Amino acid sequence: MEKADAIEALAALAQETRLDIFRTLVEYRPSGLPAGQIAQLLELPGATLSFHLNQLKQAGLIQSIRQGRSLIYSANTDAVDALADFLREDCCSKSAAGAGEAAVGGR
Repeated sequence: MEKADAIEALAALAQETRLDIFRTLVEYRPSGLPAGQIAQLLELPGATLSFHLNQLKQAGLIQSIRQGRSLIYSANTDAVDALADFLREDCCSKSAAGAGEAAVGGR
């Protein structure tokens, strides 16, 4: 994952309504939910939901498939896994123990 993609995903999830939508879609994974059911569960007006779904989709955090006349939205947990991997990419590479050893070795 590129840094810009991580920033976009984190920014999308940093808004309360979008976080609620995403968490709801995770609960209903893998089957997903139609927009109307998401709106009903979260008590959101259609226009508000549409805006936030588009933001999440743009960030790659959700996907949609057409089933007849409905769009079914589902969480893209692969994107969240990639985001977590990105955040942990250099985990512990400069821990306090490693920094202390470098300082001792550098004397």
